[in-house]
Amino acid sequence: MSWRLSLLCWGLSLAAAQAAPVTVVDDHGEVVTLPAPARRIVSLAPHTTELLFAAGAGDQVVATVRYADYPPPAQKLPQVGDSQLLDLERIASLKPDLIVVWMHGNAMQQIERLRALGLPIFHSEPHKIEDVADSLRRLGKLAGTDAQAEAAAQAFEAEHRRLRERYAKRPVVRVFYQVWDNPVMTVNDAHLISDVLHLCGGENVFGHLDTLVPTMDVEAVLKAHPQVLLAGLPGRDQGSLDRWREFKHFEPAEQGLLFSVPADLVSRHGPRILLGAQQVCMLLDEARQKLGLMER
Repeated sequence: MSWRLSLLCWGLSLAAAQAAPVTVVDDHGEVVTLPAPARRIVSLAPHTTELLFAAGAGDQVVATVRYADYPPPAQKLPQVGDSQLLDLERIASLKPDLIVVWMHGNAMQQIERLRALGLPIFHSEPHKIEDVADSLRRLGKLAGTDAQAEAAAQAFEAEHRRLRERYAKRPVVRVFYQVWDNPVMTVNDAHLISDVLHLCGGENVFGHLDTLVPTMDVEAVLKAHPQVLLAGLPGRDQGSLDRWREFKHFEPAEQGLLFSVPADLVSRHGPRILLGAQQVCMLLDEARQKLGLMER
């Protein structure tokens, strides 16, 4: 009978562990405490959906938002709005025990209305690449999927380390990163995209600005004298690069250094950021070769 007793004790211990309160600090510095790991999670941004699935919590996600299309199983989940407008009644009706939000992507007033209902909210906004691994661990803790989250975090860190070691000593290239073309928008050095540029040996020509996602005029871009223009584009759309080809004395246009990367891989604060980083690093190496900054 001893093995049965041992099995029973193990089961009781596991149940107790699953029911124990969990506490983490979110990216806004707020303490998030749940009475037990979350079983019904609403994800209100594409990158938070990717993080939750990567952390092993995909089965606990009961709803997400428009454009949360990765991984493929996320496409089958109910959608409760988008970054501009959330269906608050529907969210509440799902009885979530955790809501994961992105403050720069969700309307602040709507998030506060959800908070007023007493719904636990975790604010996710990694600013550095290493923050993604930390996000995986914290979300795994909140969802009770610590083991899967830890494995994903370690794999992410290993790939990040590999890229850093490979590109750390590359000659610096001045980069203008275009988030949007009309109006022209970029990012400063507090944004995760800028950290990707730094990883690859790029210098963000507008990294010094105070605004996270500033709007620029064309003249300011020309005066910044970037060597490379890199745009995050949806799909294979290259139309937003055409305007820059009109400027004959604009070095990226003259040198054929108008590049694009899939926006989803670089703009989302999730695990696939390293896939985007790998593409960025390869493009900057191509630019170095054309500019004579490294041997072919």
